[in-house]
Amino acid sequence: MDFLSTILLPFTWVVSWILWAFHAGLSWLGLDPANGWTWTFSIIGLVLVIRAALIPVFVKQIKAQRGMQALQPDLRKLQQKYKGKTDQLSRQAMTQEQMALYKKHGTNPFSACLPMLVQMPFFFALFRVLSTASQASANGEGIGALSPELIRQFDASSIFGAPLSASLLHGGGGANQAAVVVLSIIMILAMTASQFITQKQIMAKNMSAEAMQSPFMKQQQMMLYILPLVFGIGGINFPIGVLIYWTTTNIWTMAQQFFVIRRMPTPGSQAARELADRRAKKGLPMVPLLGERKTEEPAVEAPAEPKGQRHQPQRKNRKRK
Repeated sequence: MDFLSTILLPFTWVVSWILWAFHAGLSWLGLDPANGWTWTFSIIGLVLVIRAALIPVFVKQIKAQRGMQALQPDLRKLQQKYKGKTDQLSRQAMTQEQMALYKKHGTNPFSACLPMLVQMPFFFALFRVLSTASQASANGEGIGALSPELIRQFDASSIFGAPLSASLLHGGGGANQAAVVVLSIIMILAMTASQFITQKQIMAKNMSAEAMQSPFMKQQQMMLYILPLVFGIGGINFPIGVLIYWTTTNIWTMAQQFFVIRRMPTPGSQAARELADRRAKKGLPMVPLLGERKTEEPAVEAPAEPKGQRHQPQRKNRKRK
């Protein structure tokens, strides 16, 4: 076992156990255990479990992103302060003050990548399970929680005539080659398109005016086109089962972002103004947005009593006996 396999071994067991659980449940409901759609639905179930477990990480990511946008004015002031200073002491001082700003706002530049970084070990584990299924089936071996019989069933399963373990680069062999090429291209296009749309809707509606003018905006615009291109090129080596996984998780992300943009938009963004307009038309009060910094209202002082002669309390006239 190589070093990478040793690192991915726990994730391989988790992925294979979830696949086994969904496959067993779907088989119990009456689906054919050897059918490719049973395994496809099991892969989709794997996505649902992993993404549901990552919801707290996603909420943390939103708060960190809002913090990054809130510190942009301070960050620009810091850049102006050290503009033109290239000596070592100035660069070190700027870095220290920048880290202090990140700590103050409870964020960091890598917060946007957190869900993807957490999910990548599971992705690679699934990739190894699916890509080594044919070899394991030939050797009569199991993978993680999947027995040799289940591996044999998976290796023989297909959808639309394309084996789930085949890829565009390696093909399916024989009469399945055309089905593998067509289905792989469709899945790669769906995977890259869903990822592009997700990032595009964030930049178009869920960023404040200050964030649009920040230096990070240029980096995000570059990543908008680079990431789908990277996954599109890498997709030619992904088994169809992995393409199903990644397309499903992109669709989850797209729906999740749509909900956040509509219901919990970034303060100062176009989506926040649209939310305010919708609530105003319904006569509803505006609620604080997630990550919005609350401003304390100044305390209203009680009016001081006018200085002057103190008024004596007057007694009521008593009745004479």
